[in-house]
Amino acid sequence: MDWNIARLQETLGTGLFGGHLHFYPEIVSTNDEAIALAMAGAPEGTAVLADAQTAGRGRWRRSWISPPGVNIYTTIVLRPECESSGASQIPIMAGVAAAEVLDGVCPGRVKLKWPNDVIIGPKKVCGILSQAKITSKKIDFAVVGIGINVNAGVHHFPKTIRESATSLLIESGGEISRHDLLISLYENLEKWYKQLLQKGFEPVRKKWLESAAMMGRPIRIAFKGESTEGIAKGLGDDGCLILVVEGNEEIKVSAGDATIMRWKENAFGD
Repeated sequence: MDWNIARLQETLGTGLFGGHLHFYPEIVSTNDEAIALAMAGAPEGTAVLADAQTAGRGRWRRSWISPPGVNIYTTIVLRPECESSGASQIPIMAGVAAAEVLDGVCPGRVKLKWPNDVIIGPKKVCGILSQAKITSKKIDFAVVGIGINVNAGVHHFPKTIRESATSLLIESGGEISRHDLLISLYENLEKWYKQLLQKGFEPVRKKWLESAAMMGRPIRIAFKGESTEGIAKGLGDDGCLILVVEGNEEIKVSAGDATIMRWKENAFGD
């Protein structure tokens, strides 16, 4: 285990994120712990870090494989003074920040996949789970959980996800310092979070679109047993994906799993 908590706290002490750092060798879920801390009044920037999770999860409560000693599992408490509509922008911002850091390890290969995955090629290397408590149409607090597959080998992944998951070790061919990567992650998250608060969503959206893997490509969105196909065109202010569907109609998709399809000529019969 390469975590040096005293050094992390010393390095991050002057920044917004990580100065209040709660470390656990093993925890059920960093998001659950961060929510409990936030409910108890933890200040903005409070961070939960674990070496392993026994019930880590992604969207739709899907399991996030969280073995010890190899990856990053962390959640940060945010208290933005904004309307509840801003909650959907937070995971987009976090994805931009995480992708920018990981691109330093695998230059030019890291992309964003709507709504909140960071991928290398077709495989997920990082996932983001954002949850918010809304009071009177204002964000009381939000927590942003980030899981990064850092030094996991193929053997760490169940056979069922080896075709869809990867790690920085697998992609770069070398072991990465989780300690240094976490510092870079917290610092870059702070940069983009402040940008979001001060300049609004547009800089975040612009960066997300630059890094998106699916713009201009045919995709399928699956949600609750139904699917929608279209050409990915953009990202709305609310974090929705804008699709051009049959008949050249634009629609907004607010939730679901996106799959990039093979290009089909005259996909919509035009």
